[in-house]
Amino acid sequence: MKICIYGAGAIGGYLGAKLTEIGADVTLIARGPHYEAIRQDGLRLRKDGKELVVYPRCVDTAEKAGKQDYIFVTLKAHSVPGCLDAFEVLMKDDTSFVWGVNGIPWWYFHNHENPEYKDKRVTSVDPDGSQWDRIGPEKIIGCIVNPASEVIKPGVIQHLEGDKFQLGEINGEDTDRIKKLSSTLEEAGFQAPIRPNIKGDIWLKLFGNLSLNPISSLTTSTLVKICSDQEVRNVVKNMMNEAHEISKNLGIDKPFDVERRIEAAKAVGEHKTSMLQDLERDRPMEIDALVSSVQELGRITKVPTPTIDTVLALVKLRAKEAKLYK
Repeated sequence: MKICIYGAGAIGGYLGAKLTEIGADVTLIARGPHYEAIRQDGLRLRKDGKELVVYPRCVDTAEKAGKQDYIFVTLKAHSVPGCLDAFEVLMKDDTSFVWGVNGIPWWYFHNHENPEYKDKRVTSVDPDGSQWDRIGPEKIIGCIVNPASEVIKPGVIQHLEGDKFQLGEINGEDTDRIKKLSSTLEEAGFQAPIRPNIKGDIWLKLFGNLSLNPISSLTTSTLVKICSDQEVRNVVKNMMNEAHEISKNLGIDKPFDVERRIEAAKAVGEHKTSMLQDLERDRPMEIDALVSSVQELGRITKVPTPTIDTVLALVKLRAKEAKLYK
């Protein structure tokens, strides 16, 4: 069972360290100083006051990695198109992609139960259809990444919280490939539940990302400040409610308490969202997968999204002014 971690950053490095610890056949693909540090000094994972040092197989090209059974993709969505050539080098007929990318995925409508939506393409995240055509939705295992970690310096991962990677086949089946993957992850110390409705779980995470990320980027505020300001809180609530209506129109029947979700975000405290951190660090901002895609699904389902439309227009311009969005 050959596992590849494509992009051994904060989450990929965390996965790679724990899988290496149990002796899994895992290969990390990294580049630059991070790659050099792992090759020279090993991969260091700091968690719960302890440091784990492992020496994984780490390469800087897909050609050196070879064919794989499972490929973990935990990149930002806008980085994926540039990786397709490498993915094809790693793929064989029965390779599975474990898709831990935030936002609405390009494969969302694969074999959708509603004929009106079946196999519809999500152009905001896959504008030319290349991900669908070159990877293929049948190779996808959905994955919702719950842990938080960061690369504090090359070769060193600091775990912050969480150990759950929710897994799910697009059609909800309990396949051999997903059971093997779940078992291996749990052996490595992760929670890896097999979920019967991974699309519904995607929405539950997305309600927060959709609203809090762009608003934090526009205001430069932390979660607690956003959620404590009543007027801004109302904007968050409206965005979440619009997205919830879209999800219901797509057949997602999951209970969702918007006030409880906002209170949970408030409880995180003085935390900056990933989109705000990207803005502050001059890194491309993850707007399309988190926000544009929801607007697109609103158009598809004919659900009005006035608040999402307004916030999206503003955050796009903010990102363009910073040269972090095209």
